[in-house]
Amino acid sequence: MSNRRRNEPGKDKDRAAKNPRPRGTPRPARETVPAATPQKAPTPTTAPAAANATQTPHPLFAATIGVRWRDLDAFNHVNNSNFLTYLEEARLQWLKTVPGPWFDAHSMPVMAAAEVNYRAPIAWPAEIVVELSCERLGNSSLAIGHRIVDAGDPRRLYCDGRVVMVWMDPVDGRSVALPPAIREACEPDTSPVAGSETHGDS
Repeated sequence: MSNRRRNEPGKDKDRAAKNPRPRGTPRPARETVPAATPQKAPTPTTAPAAANATQTPHPLFAATIGVRWRDLDAFNHVNNSNFLTYLEEARLQWLKTVPGPWFDAHSMPVMAAAEVNYRAPIAWPAEIVVELSCERLGNSSLAIGHRIVDAGDPRRLYCDGRVVMVWMDPVDGRSVALPPAIREACEPDTSPVAGSETHGDS
């Protein structure tokens, strides 16, 4: 009886499927994928200027304010919330100098936004100067830039930033046009910056 194993059905087909290349045939070269060519980043285009783009700031007012003992906090320097009080005081002093009515029963300013960048602590005793400038005039809004500096050394900056004030009708809550007196007061001119007397106590 022969020991030769019979080929089982389907074995040859399986071998052919696993080894489709006949013997003696050279192995085909492996396909090379070309490297991707780096593309240059697109050059950013300049966006068109907005209709209400920020104008060149020009000075409006400078208020000298004395730091009060009660302005300090547990860290023995002026509490951050009092910075806002100094800025409010300076804006009110400026509004008192506006030549003409800047509010009435149907036109009053409200605070829409406030930005305060704290640059250095204010110790006591100290005297500060709050500098206001007009950054943008809108139809019903006004952006006022502010800086708080040391009265003895204007190079020492305590804070800077801006606020946005919007004039609105308190009856219906809708915005109204800026009063002509405000618009005129914010127009650039060559007159000296308005100032005020020292406020505050020790």
